[in-house]
Amino acid sequence: MTSPQRPRKVPLEKLHGLELPAAADMHVHLREGAMTELVVPTIRRGGVNTVFVMPNLVPPITTVKHCLAYRETLESLEPNVTFLMSLYLHPNISPETVIEAKRAGIAGIKSYPHGVTTHSDHGVMSYEHFYPVFEEMERQDMVLNLHGELPPSAGKDITVLNAEEAFLPTLLDLHQRFPKLRIILEHCTSAAAIEAVKSCGPTVAATITAHHLFLIVDDWAGDPHAFCKPVAKLPSDRRALLKTAVSGDSKFFFGTDSAPHRAETKRADRVAAGVFTQPHAVGFVIDALEQGVEMGVIRAADVTKEKLENFLSGFGRSFYKVEDTRKERIVLSKPSDAVENLLRSADGSVEVVPFRRAKMTWGVSWR
Repeated sequence: MTSPQRPRKVPLEKLHGLELPAAADMHVHLREGAMTELVVPTIRRGGVNTVFVMPNLVPPITTVKHCLAYRETLESLEPNVTFLMSLYLHPNISPETVIEAKRAGIAGIKSYPHGVTTHSDHGVMSYEHFYPVFEEMERQDMVLNLHGELPPSAGKDITVLNAEEAFLPTLLDLHQRFPKLRIILEHCTSAAAIEAVKSCGPTVAATITAHHLFLIVDDWAGDPHAFCKPVAKLPSDRRALLKTAVSGDSKFFFGTDSAPHRAETKRADRVAAGVFTQPHAVGFVIDALEQGVEMGVIRAADVTKEKLENFLSGFGRSFYKVEDTRKERIVLSKPSDAVENLLRSADGSVEVVPFRRAKMTWGVSWR
C-alpha cells in the first residue's frame, strides 16, 4: 500500500495571499515569429505587466524604424503589457541614432560583446569606437545595458566561469569615463559583480534573474535546460545573489533574462544558451527565496512585502524612470501546481521546455 505524500513544507507560507504591485521584468527575450506568438502571452501569467525587451533578433535591431515595428508586433499580441524597447549596440548606431531613439521613446541600448551569447555575432569588439555614442546617451539620459562578459577571444584564460569577473574592469572604466550615463550590468551571477556594482555611483545598477537565484555550476553542467549565458557560478555566488535580492539595495532589481529556445536546440550537439522562465517569473523568485530560507542563507523575516515590492517592481521602474500607470496588483498563492513539461505553439511548430519543469511553484493571480 502506498503511503500518502506529505504536504510540502512552505517556509514562506506567510506570503500566501500577499498582494503586490505587478512586477516589472527588466530583461526579456521575446524572439520572432511563431516563438513570439507563443511566449508573449505568458508574460502576464508570470505576474508581470512591464518588460524591457532585448534587441538581439536576426538581424539585430539597430534602427529606430525596426524597433518601433517590433514593438507594434508585441503590442498586437498583448496590449496589456508595457514594452520598453532597446537598440543593439552596433557600428550603425551613431549619436544621431541616439537622439532619434530618445524622441521615439526607446529606453536603452544593449551591448553584447562579440560572440559571448545567442545572436551576438554583431557584438562589440572595442568600446572606444562608441565613446561618442555614450556621450550622447549621457546627454539624452538613455540607459546602456551591458552583457557583462569578456569573450574567449580576449585571451587571458577566459572561460564561462570567469568571463563576468574579467569584464568588471570594463564596467568600472565606462562608469569613470561617463559618470552620468545610466548603466545596467545585466544578469549578475557572481559576488564579484555585486561588489563592483555597489562600488559605483548611483547611475550604475544591475539585474538579477530568477534562475541564478537557484543555480550553481553543477546544475547546468548536467541539464541543458538550466544552461544560460552568463552561466551560474559557485554556491558562494548564489548565496550572494539571494542576500542581495532581499537586501533592500535599490541598485539591484528583477530581470528574468527569460530566453526561450526551440526544444530541439537544447538537445543539439552545441546546446543553445538560455533559460525560459517567463510563465512563472514571480513564482520562481519566491521559490528561490524559500530555498534560501531552508538553506539558512536568508531569514524568513528578510522576505518582507516592502522588499519584494521594490525588488520585483519599484527599483527597476525607478531606475528606468518609468511610472506604473497601470496600477495593477497581483496576489501570491502557495504552491499547488507544477510547472508544465512543455509549451507548444498552436500550430505545433514550436516547442519550448520551461525551467524547473514538473516542479511545484508559487502561483500568481491578478486582482
